[in-house]
Amino acid sequence: MTSLFLTVVLLLVAAGAIYFSCEYFVNGVEWAGHKFNVEQTATGTILAAFGTALPESVVTFVAVAFGHDETQKQLGIGAALGGPLVLATIAYATVGWVMLARARTAPLAVDYRHLSRDQGWFLAIFVVKIALGLVVFAFKPWLGVLFLAAYAVYFWKETTGRSDEAEGALEPLMLAPRQATPSTALVLLQTGGALVAIFIASQVFVHQLDSITPHLGLSPQLVALLISPIATELPETMNAIIWVRQGKERLALANISGAMMIQATVPTAFGIFFTPWLLDPILVWAGAVTAISIAALFMLFRRGRVTGTMLSFFGLFYLLFAIILVLTV
Repeated sequence: MTSLFLTVVLLLVAAGAIYFSCEYFVNGVEWAGHKFNVEQTATGTILAAFGTALPESVVTFVAVAFGHDETQKQLGIGAALGGPLVLATIAYATVGWVMLARARTAPLAVDYRHLSRDQGWFLAIFVVKIALGLVVFAFKPWLGVLFLAAYAVYFWKETTGRSDEAEGALEPLMLAPRQATPSTALVLLQTGGALVAIFIASQVFVHQLDSITPHLGLSPQLVALLISPIATELPETMNAIIWVRQGKERLALANISGAMMIQATVPTAFGIFFTPWLLDPILVWAGAVTAISIAALFMLFRRGRVTGTMLSFFGLFYLLFAIILVLTV
């Protein structure tokens, strides 16, 4: 009982640490974008997304490249599919839930064309990713390069040839609240320090979640596919909550969209390089739910009018996945 109590306490402390670290991170990354003349949308899709997705990509790389057995490598493949599933469902739904909680019923004032394009990019890459997991051929490992190239193209398009109007005021740097223009070194110190804190707290959260599994009577596979991805995508979800709370929906959605592009390409490339990249039926089901959710988002953003209520329903896709998973595992 004492061990379980300590695990729960550490779980809650880690969740709180992730949230407060994200407060410092989103504040710092906005200043970083300002300092380096990065457009605000690109700050969300590239800087913030790359920062929060990098630790997860490293974890996937370690699992597939240095895993001692097939189980560890499969967990790496599961992470490469579970992350996009959570982002495409829970993360977008969270934006809707926060908007509803703040009684904001008006349509989102965002760049719908840009968001729909991102969903289209992701869907095309994701379909190829799933298709490769269904077939076996000799030169498959070389195709991992194509996924890295796809992200390179996305990165280039996001950082060149675009301009957008700033959304909301740039709040004072949290490490220097009285300075109107903090130094670049201080901005990088806050952003980098917050990112390290997010990574450490996320690892503690995931480890405690694994420790509590036996007490809940859940199988390791169920936790790996159903609960762990929510934990690993917690930073992106926390960022979205903070930015929506500040009235910066464009940044919130850009962060989710950019993180999805990273999750669809970089971890996948690692998986294809170091494993046979063959998906079992459960992973194919996870991929199918993700693709359906993204297709729905693509059509919704193409309409050019999205509300918090609409986004809140995307949580049902994850619920559908969870029900089937519980019934089959």
